[in-house]
Amino acid sequence: MESILAVSDPAVNPALGILIFMLGGLAGAVFYLPFKKVAKWAWESYWFVYALFGLVIVPWVLAFITAPDVISILKEAPSKELSRCYIFGAMWGFGGLTWGLMIRYLGVGLGLALGCGICSAAGTLLPPIFKGQIASLTADTSACVALLGVVISVIGIVLIGGAGISKEKELPEEEKKKAVAEYSFKKGIIAALFSGLMSAGMAFGLQSGTEIESIALLKGTAATWKGMPVLVVVLLGGFTVNGIWCLCLNFKNKTIGDYTNFKAPLIGNIIFAGIAGAIWVMQFVCNKTGEPSMGDLAYVGWAVLMASSILFSTILGIILGEWKGTGGRTKTLLAIGITVLLGSSIITGWSGYLKKDTAAAPVTTEESTLNSLSENLTKSSDSLKASGEKVSSDLKSAAEKLQSAAESVANDAKDAAKNISEQAKATAEKVANDTKEAIENVKNEAKTAVEELKGKSNTTVIKVDPSLTNAPVPPAPTPAPAPASGLSSDR
Repeated sequence: MESILAVSDPAVNPALGILIFMLGGLAGAVFYLPFKKVAKWAWESYWFVYALFGLVIVPWVLAFITAPDVISILKEAPSKELSRCYIFGAMWGFGGLTWGLMIRYLGVGLGLALGCGICSAAGTLLPPIFKGQIASLTADTSACVALLGVVISVIGIVLIGGAGISKEKELPEEEKKKAVAEYSFKKGIIAALFSGLMSAGMAFGLQSGTEIESIALLKGTAATWKGMPVLVVVLLGGFTVNGIWCLCLNFKNKTIGDYTNFKAPLIGNIIFAGIAGAIWVMQFVCNKTGEPSMGDLAYVGWAVLMASSILFSTILGIILGEWKGTGGRTKTLLAIGITVLLGSSIITGWSGYLKKDTAAAPVTTEESTLNSLSENLTKSSDSLKASGEKVSSDLKSAAEKLQSAAESVANDAKDAAKNISEQAKATAEKVANDTKEAIENVKNEAKTAVEELKGKSNTTVIKVDPSLTNAPVPPAPTPAPAPASGLSSDR
């Protein structure tokens, strides 16, 4: 069989994808800084404002800018997929709320190492498994290298956590007790497992909106922004949990008045909490906008995002002096952890270029050719399926509109016929009544005339001229003679 040259997708640019993911990680590392400017507000108050901006206002504004048909996209999306995205977002919300318990029982170092490690691994590996694409994790060299990058990123997170544990051990005894006053490894492990897995719900949700993304593309949304309609649904689930919890704490702690307390810097608090939310959501905006640049390896974005978030958080901590005065062992673990995290991002990016090179290389074997054709047919089938579903939806909508119009015309005709019938009936009744009334009038007039004539005949007097009474009376007429005949008169 002749060799076939597979053309690579020009939109795939692994270096750009990794850079976008890392920018998202930077946003996740620094979003907390504006909270330092919030004053005289309870945690639940500024967290509610942060959630309102970061999970609702900013994502929807971006969605309307980048995907103007976002409302119609979501209306046409399958309800099951919308429900999945929303539920996974709510899962992430519960994971975030229990993150504090994990830190409470394990401390910052061990807690972050376990929680972030579990969240990174679960959020990267479970979505392909749930989609039945487990074979894709080791399908070729690039997939294996990407998987290696994920594993290395988890190791880097654990090393950073080890540095945190080492730092905690170097603290004076009193500071240790303050840092982890309620240390409990058993409770902490349970909290870490729950929080890590539930926090991975964000990754599950962002990877569960494939049909929504297909509809977005059909509606003309750019490939870079096709994930925005998915993101707003996932974040809405997260806001439901965070918003309700914050309001419950507001009422429980009697801090609901914070939102109208002008003794506090009210406007400033709202602005800084809102900025924190806007920065925070950028990590997931970057996660979705970086995926198209990774092609089939888009699922590794979550691992890069988590690793870079820990990386930049650690660097920020160094800049702020949080690691100042620590021992050599701690600094060594910290340096190794940072190096490993950087290395994992480089390896993941390299895997993307391996994928590109493989796609662009000439294929000579029959099996490879068939695989390529199968992939193209699958993509074409998916595209045709999406187009067919859209056409079917449009036809259904048109049929419903025609049916509605026909029903409207029929109802109008029925109403018109009814109105005409009622008008004709009313007219006939009026004519009959008028005729009857006219006949009665004629009868009455005739009766009156007759009675008048009768009255006149009874009262009439015949006047005789007096001259006529003296006139001679004319003689009586002489009888005519009897006819002559032969018969006697007796007979």
